[in-house]
Amino acid sequence: MKKMKIMAIAALIAGSVLAAPAALAQQAGVTRTDLQRHDLSVPGREAVQVRVDLAPGVAFGKHTHPGEEIIYVLAGSLEYQIEDKPPVTLKAGDVLFIPAGTVHAARNVGSVTGSELATYIVEKGKPLLALVK
Repeated sequence: MKKMKIMAIAALIAGSVLAAPAALAQQAGVTRTDLQRHDLSVPGREAVQVRVDLAPGVAFGKHTHPGEEIIYVLAGSLEYQIEDKPPVTLKAGDVLFIPAGTVHAARNVGSVTGSELATYIVEKGKPLLALVK
């Protein structure tokens, strides 16, 4: 019986640890759709593509990634704040490169849903996103 309790607790802990990165990435007005994930020819690295949709007026707070992020804006007007630099507003068809570990945030400054295709070249096995206070 004691062994069963220990196994149940271990399963709950493992489940909460695995679910934490997904929970961090979800918030009202933000939809992240995983499109593909593949190992690269560089050991320990992978490519991940995600579609991110932000409702009008919604912001996604400061965060980092364990690798580079390459953004292609699909729709709307999105404002990006990268570290302490002045914000930049991009529209459909614009691109942006964010170096590994760089603190950044995004906000939909338009009146329609803003969408981006985010391609990450990241360290395999690390959480894709880490929130920054």
